[in-house]
Amino acid sequence: MWIIAFLLIMGLGDLGFGQRYSQFQWLSHLRGRHRYVSWRAEDAECPLECDCPSAYPTAMYCHDRNLQHVPYVPSHIKYVYLQHNQISSIQDGVFDNATNLVWVVLFNNQLESDKIGKNLFSKLRNLERLLLEHNQLTRVPPNLPQSIRDLRLAHNRISKIPSGSFEGMTNLTSLQLQANVLEDVRGAFKGLKSLTVLDMRKNKLKKIPNSLPEGLQQLYLEFNEIESLPARFLTVLPKLQFVRLAHNKLSDRGLPADVFNTSTLVELDLSFNKLDKIPFVHRNLENLYLQANRIKEFSLSSFCSTVDMTNFSKMRMLRLDGNQLSAKDIPSEAAYCLRHVASVDV
Repeated sequence: MWIIAFLLIMGLGDLGFGQRYSQFQWLSHLRGRHRYVSWRAEDAECPLECDCPSAYPTAMYCHDRNLQHVPYVPSHIKYVYLQHNQISSIQDGVFDNATNLVWVVLFNNQLESDKIGKNLFSKLRNLERLLLEHNQLTRVPPNLPQSIRDLRLAHNRISKIPSGSFEGMTNLTSLQLQANVLEDVRGAFKGLKSLTVLDMRKNKLKKIPNSLPEGLQQLYLEFNEIESLPARFLTVLPKLQFVRLAHNKLSDRGLPADVFNTSTLVELDLSFNKLDKIPFVHRNLENLYLQANRIKEFSLSSFCSTVDMTNFSKMRMLRLDGNQLSAKDIPSEAAYCLRHVASVDV
């Protein structure tokens, strides 16, 4: 009799468990997903390796799961987070069911160029942000959608960017290529009419890239091997405001006269180079970094062609420390020319 009672109790227990948890819920519970899973189709479609919070019905969170493949992505998903995994390859068709994707986040994986399908992203016509930094890519993925606005390829192994790699990507506004091994980019940026931010720090560039977009506003080229600048470097970039060329091999001989004499430039970083003189800059420049060069003379004419009440510089930050200068080398007239500067670091 006690055996029958025990079986009835167990049956009621199983029945109670089944009523409280669906076939999806109990398995999710065992896998550590401590969230309420309803009977909605969206929840049932969410892969067991990921989380699809009801508060964010178009987002799929699969980061930090030690994944080696991309899980199934439901068609209603717009934002997929796959960062910090062990994914090394993605075949064509993986995202074909979710062509409405807007963000694809894949940084900090093990992706290799030869293991990525040639048309992996081509059908994602609404894709705006593609994050692929900190992988093992050796080239730019082919057939990228023209809709992309933010493309991040930093911290990979890309050495060259052939012409046409970004063809048709007229919506691209921010391109991050820092910390690769780039030596030659040729005319890769030609036609990127919406590009405003280009980051190419920590590469092996020996010259300024050709055919930079006219709408560029921020250009970061620190930690390269650039020795000289083109004479019309800034005149062909009328909207450029921030230029950073620190930690290169620039010398006075490599700077053409008046190369920085442009009214749009707001910040110029030439620190940690081989300059012996302060280059001439436009009076609209607000921040100038020249620390850790070889400058021996403070030339006031570099900032003001004449010194009077109406002709003065808008400079706010001037760094000259780490050179062969001292406070006594700054003439008293500098107070009139550099009247907006709070202090000069020498």
